[in-house]
Order: sequence, then structure tokens, then C-alpha cells
Amino acid sequence: MSASLVESLIGALVLLVAGWFVFYGYQQTEGRTAGGYELQARFDRVNGLTIGSDVRLSGIKVGTVVDQRIDPETFQAVVRFTVRSDVALPTDTAAAISAEGLLGGGYLSLLPGGMEETLIEGDEIEETQDAIDLVGLLGRFMFNDDGNDDGGKKPADATTP
Repeated sequence: MSASLVESLIGALVLLVAGWFVFYGYQQTEGRTAGGYELQARFDRVNGLTIGSDVRLSGIKVGTVVDQRIDPETFQAVVRFTVRSDVALPTDTAAAISAEGLLGGGYLSLLPGGMEETLIEGDEIEETQDAIDLVGLLGRFMFNDDGNDDGGKKPADATTP
């Protein structure tokens, strides 16, 4: 009987420590919902951006991407995201998808404009910049492909026979 009591106490201790780790991780990753408002933006390409990605203003996290979907009429990616309520963005704010690094994930970068009016819940950011395809750019650089159909060759000089 004392062996099962010791096992039960050790099991309870393990569950308590596991619960503390979950709570700590939740607090550190800002998984809790902070008051804020939701906006959306449309992009042609959202490479590296996922649900849960950061929304940053001047490099500081001010929100989170909450949804991504395809607009069936325009075939653009519609990204919904939250912004903290203490951040009032001008109506001419731009949104750009940026990369953490060469191999890192993406985040949504907000670039505020200078208008007096501010965005409110449900508004759409009109000015957007898509994600840059770094692998495609690197491939074009490595194979000296300038996008022409001449195989990367320069046009012949008109004076050369």
C-alpha cells in the first residue's frame, strides 16, 4: 500500500510540474489574448507567414496573425490579424511581409503613415507588399538568369560582323 501511495504522490508532482510549464510557456509566448482590434490585408504571396506569426511595428510585437484564407474572386491571400488596443494606426498604414532571416519564418511588418484618422476594428489595410521569394532570387542569381528568353546571353554588338 505504501508503494502505491508513493507512486501516486510522484505522479501528482509530475502533473503539477507539467502544468506549471504549460502556464509559464503560455505567459512567455503571449498566448493569452490581449485586448485589441482586428484588421485585414490582401497579398498576392504570403510565403513564410502562418497563423500565430507576429505582427510588428518598428520591430516590436504588437499583434498576431489570426487567420489566412484565399479570396475566391481575386485569388489573393486575405490575412486577418490583431493589433493591441493601445496602438492607433493611421488609415494610410502599409503592411509588408518580412522574413526573420534567410531561413527563418515570416512576420507581418506594419509601416504607419501620417494621416490623422486611425484604423478601427474590421478595416482593411490597402497598401501591401508581398513576401520576397529568396530561393527564387538566389536561383536567378546563381544561374545568371535575368528573365529574358535569350538564355542569359547579351545581345550582339551591332558593329560586330
